[in-house]
Amino acid sequence: MTVTAAMVKELREKTGAGMMDCKKALAETNGDMEAAIDWLRAKGIAKADKKSGRTAAEGLIGIASSGTKAVVVEINSETDFVARNDAFQELVRGVANVALGTDGSVAAVSKATYPATGKSVEDTIKDAIATIGENMTLRRSALLEVEDGVVATYVHNAAGEGIGKLGVLVALKSTGDKEALNAIGRQVAMHVAATNPLAVRSSEIDPAVAERERNVFIEQSRASGKPDNIIEKMVDGRMRKFFEEVALLSQAFVMNPDLTVEAAIKEAEKSAGAPIEVAGIARLLLGEGVEKEESDFAAEVAAAAKG
Repeated sequence: MTVTAAMVKELREKTGAGMMDCKKALAETNGDMEAAIDWLRAKGIAKADKKSGRTAAEGLIGIASSGTKAVVVEINSETDFVARNDAFQELVRGVANVALGTDGSVAAVSKATYPATGKSVEDTIKDAIATIGENMTLRRSALLEVEDGVVATYVHNAAGEGIGKLGVLVALKSTGDKEALNAIGRQVAMHVAATNPLAVRSSEIDPAVAERERNVFIEQSRASGKPDNIIEKMVDGRMRKFFEEVALLSQAFVMNPDLTVEAAIKEAEKSAGAPIEVAGIARLLLGEGVEKEESDFAAEVAAAAKG
């Protein structure tokens, strides 16, 4: 297929690689954007993570909890000005509270009744659009619940009670002391906010993600010119390190890097007085994965001047 300038530009923005490298990567992978990113990584030209600075959306993350259950929602707006609006902030808090009574899916939250208006959340947001004069959308939501234990919460860059730019839930199953569970749960939630693990345990990492990493490591190792049996050992070693780095329990605990998260939780069992199991995590970062349209102000002014 033909590699267009737009495709090259998109790959450059995602990887930071040079124009010619991006063009070659797309040509080698028949225009497949994800495969081209992996091709650049295998050649040591691009990092694993895409440039997060190019993706953004305004709005707020909202969190609501009731001890053994908590929910996190993302409501987007067009501008940060609206995100600072009291009415919008109250809407985000209200939707989070409504979401707590659902299964946590966007579809269920949208259909649920918003008490203050007596309408559905979806229709309430539509009314808010008309009132505030800016497009808004309930983009994502996640709910965690345990029969016994706590679901700890953490909001980073808080704009007010229960709202901010990043929200984390950590579900802990335990019969232990609730105060002690909330204390370690909040610390783990802060850790999750900082490190963004792919899963709680290495066994829970998406096999497709693991396979993709393995293929990149194989290509990188082949460049060393070593025999296949040595390459296989090199790749196995890199995969073990990969799993350690992206699975929550094996990560170095940000509060005490001398301990893994698993070891820190084991320590907390002493004050909780019972075993603790991490049953699940949820992390929503505002605007994650949303390409924000970047306007060229000078070009807009020139176009307006032309008429």
